[in-house]
Amino acid sequence: MRKILMIDNFDSFTYNLVQGFRSLGTEVVVFRNDAITIDEAKALAPDFLVISPGPGRPKDAGISMEIIKAFASNVPILGVCLGHQCIVEVFGGKITYAKQLMHGKTSAIEHDEQTIFKNIKTPMIVGRYHSLSADQKELPGELVVSAKTPNGEIMAVRHSVYKTEGVQFHPESIMTSAGMHLMENFLNIKNQETKHES
Repeated sequence: MRKILMIDNFDSFTYNLVQGFRSLGTEVVVFRNDAITIDEAKALAPDFLVISPGPGRPKDAGISMEIIKAFASNVPILGVCLGHQCIVEVFGGKITYAKQLMHGKTSAIEHDEQTIFKNIKTPMIVGRYHSLSADQKELPGELVVSAKTPNGEIMAVRHSVYKTEGVQFHPESIMTSAGMHLMENFLNIKNQETKHES
């Protein structure tokens, strides 16, 4: 059975993610962001790494950023909300205030239909719970914008080399139209090829 290591950033949504991935036939082991070391994480030999939502900014997310750095070249990574923001900062981007406070609201986002968005219709309805987002002007070249709102706010990023994906929205939310499909796509990411426009 494939194994996910999930880093819990002290968020009530974490176990919705856990249940979603378990229902897809994966083993999920969960550690709070202050309860595991990099060596302990490596000893678990996970097939995937998921960084959960949580309060605050990436600097408040315990080991999350360090573990992304340690695992990005080896296993697929999915960052959700705060986890997405951690990915952005790890690779040199900046987090700023969102254009609009979004807590428990839906948006129709446009995505590139690649990797985690494969075979999902665009636009896609997603549930959003955030007041911060990736700064569009400070996004590093190695991160590709894979989804955005109609007004250009970044809703997902993908690393151009590593199998690292971040989503600002919550795939586990009942407000997200194809969230389980997205999570299943993430589990199949090792078998997919990413196409990038040159």
